[in-house]
Amino acid sequence: MARCGLFALGILTLVASTPEYRSSTEAWRRDYEAGLRAPSGWLSVAGLFWFHEGANRAGSDPQSDIVLPASAPRFAANFEFRAGATRLHPAAGTGILVNGKPPSNQPLQPDTTDHPDVVTLGSLSMTVIQRGPRTGLRLRDPESATRRGFSGLHWYPIDEHYRLRARWHAYNPPHKIAITNVLGMTEEDATPGFAEFELGGKTWRLEPTLEDGTLFFTFKDQTAATETYPSGRFLNTEMPNNGEVIIDFNKAHNPPCAFTSFATCPLPPRQNFLALAIPAGEKRYGRH
Repeated sequence: MARCGLFALGILTLVASTPEYRSSTEAWRRDYEAGLRAPSGWLSVAGLFWFHEGANRAGSDPQSDIVLPASAPRFAANFEFRAGATRLHPAAGTGILVNGKPPSNQPLQPDTTDHPDVVTLGSLSMTVIQRGPRTGLRLRDPESATRRGFSGLHWYPIDEHYRLRARWHAYNPPHKIAITNVLGMTEEDATPGFAEFELGGKTWRLEPTLEDGTLFFTFKDQTAATETYPSGRFLNTEMPNNGEVIIDFNKAHNPPCAFTSFATCPLPPRQNFLALAIPAGEKRYGRH
């Protein structure tokens, strides 16, 4: 695929490439893949179960509301969900822990809080998640078929033409944008501004949300038709500095939904659809 032209017109300038940059990007990619492969990484996600009001029975019994792997007891616990709060009632002798300690009767903190609780049963771990009006339980199993069958990632060659210095335009106050996830749920998230850059002789812009002290971009470009994940890709950058943002598409990566059906990935908003190909970053999983 031909490389898009790059023009520096006051909006964007190329960030100089060095051997150190290339080696650091290669190291970043290795670390990113290692995170996926980790026992608690996204490849270990083995289930997502939405609660109903009342007791949600968990165990290896196939009739359970929350079906655990065969290594778990047939009945391991009830997750009692009432009025938006989740409490854990383990079966006797299971050895279930919450954050490494015997469980109390306190509500489990979901993943939308600063310190979500982690329930463990042997090598299994479970976390309460909240998505819009729904609350459920995400299961991780280091012996999941997805993790055991992982075949490795594939990337475009590192290309300095896709490491860009973009102009940052802050919103004051921050705007709200509608973000829809793969389950069809839509929530309003804050966006602090937009990044503006030039590629292929045209000016483009992307609106991020915020994630763990970074700008979090979800975008879709024309490579999604054939070479990259069809729903779009993710990209985190450092916060703006002196009115600029470094956008490094060499670090664009697939959402967790590329690897597991038990993720609730946000989809790119329409304004982050780019009518050009960006052959940089991670390719579609399983495609060389």
